Amino acid sequence: MISKQLNKAINEQINKEVYSEYLYLAMSGWFTAQNLDGFANWMMVQAKEEHDHAMKFFNYVLERGGEIELMALAKPDKTFKNPLNAFKMALAHENFITKSINELMDLAIKEKDHAAKSFLQWYVDEQVEEESNADKLVKQLGMIKDNVHALLMLDRELAARVYVPLVITAP
Repeated sequence: MISKQLNKAINEQINKEVYSEYLYLAMSGWFTAQNLDGFANWMMVQAKEEHDHAMKFFNYVLERGGEIELMALAKPDKTFKNPLNAFKMALAHENFITKSINELMDLAIKEKDHAAKSFLQWYVDEQVEEESNADKLVKQLGMIKDNVHALLMLDRELAARVYVPLVITAP
């Protein structure tokens, strides 16, 4: 059985994960409008992964006998100064999500909820990858600056990213 405090905290995390999906959808739309379809693809794949992350939390709460309480979502930005600005925002957002996951882990440790700790470890590990991917692109875009040729080469590279669905078991 999940504690009320951990249940509430995970419901809040579900909201953050769904907001992440919305943010990356907004970024995908902006990149599409800029004719940067590879960047748009990268963000669309990211949005789908965030949806999976939210559903993994959703099902976990139900498996542990908790209650789902969905909350209103904030409206994400829909315009960005340039690709570098968008990826800097994405990296800052992933840093925020990492902090939130770490706080969930701290709560699970405090409550001595070993099942929650085991479950949350996947997210701790996942966030290392999430931050690394965004940071790499921030650095690459910083090197590119205003070089349109290099931007288009990176766009082609990002078009190759493929969504791999997360296996999520229903409660």
